[in-house]
Amino acid sequence: MEFVISFDMRAPEFGAPIEDLYRAALDMSAWADDIGFNVISLGEHHAADDGYLPSPLPMCAAIAARTEQANIRPNVLLAPLYEPVKLAEDLSVVQLISNGRLQVVIGAGYRPYEFQMFGTRREDRKERYLEVFEVLRNAWTGEEFEYKGREVCITPQPQTTPPLLLGGAHPAVARRAARIADGYFPPGGENWDVYRAERLKLGKSDPGEKFHALGPIYTHVTHDVEAAWEKILPHAVHCVESYAEWTIEAYGKAAGPFAKGIDTEKLRDSGAYQVVTPEQAIEMINGLDDICTFILTPLLGGIDPEFAWEGLKLFEQEVWPHVRHRAADMPIPGV
Repeated sequence: MEFVISFDMRAPEFGAPIEDLYRAALDMSAWADDIGFNVISLGEHHAADDGYLPSPLPMCAAIAARTEQANIRPNVLLAPLYEPVKLAEDLSVVQLISNGRLQVVIGAGYRPYEFQMFGTRREDRKERYLEVFEVLRNAWTGEEFEYKGREVCITPQPQTTPPLLLGGAHPAVARRAARIADGYFPPGGENWDVYRAERLKLGKSDPGEKFHALGPIYTHVTHDVEAAWEKILPHAVHCVESYAEWTIEAYGKAAGPFAKGIDTEKLRDSGAYQVVTPEQAIEMINGLDDICTFILTPLLGGIDPEFAWEGLKLFEQEVWPHVRHRAADMPIPGV
């Protein structure tokens, strides 16, 4: 089982100060690395009212400097918004700082505002991330190559190149991942069978029948579930509402499990947001499949770091001793 701590650095006005959240994220990354978590994960979005992390690579480098063992996974990196040559240089440096612990999940993006902000067209996103894959592959051969009529040489070269995974849920993305990527990272395991069939058709290794199942997107451990849920609820609602607004922007209608509006009781009952006692957390984690990812998102929606630390310390003291034997570096999804 893979244990992940995840940050998107949202800082809505009603939440904690953004400077406190960034300091806490680095400290929490070091904590997760120290107790034996497998992965530190970071999101990416731009021009968000709540300051959603726009620059995951500097954050990856900062986390790499504070950690020693955990893999660092930008998930997803919005490749169509990047200049590919500069991206190759930046990834190389982060891979060196982290001593080879970077795992890159490439995504296409979907918010129209983000594309116009960077002077690109949403309609061109597939071609742009395909171009990024090609440039990165050439960049890490150590040889000079030609890109748009220019001679390019990427230095320094990392000893090991970061695996490049493709994220996305569409069947065409699954097939494309089988052809061009080192692995596939669908958000909910969608179209894994399509990906697997395409890999086998191409004569590549069998990635297995199942994608890494995902546990809850948020878990907080406490001895007072009702009091903790009252504190957490506004932050969970903020995240759900924000994603609904972005899907309206992109597709003309809200998408996702709460597209028709947020019923706070249904939000709590959805299973995506878990506020549990230590005993309940142990039971939940031990009930998950070995091929599964368990995620802690302690700063969800700008939650007060002091409150978040209470949950993390209780997890460390009363849950982790009973489940840490299940922590294992998972194979790169899809290889």
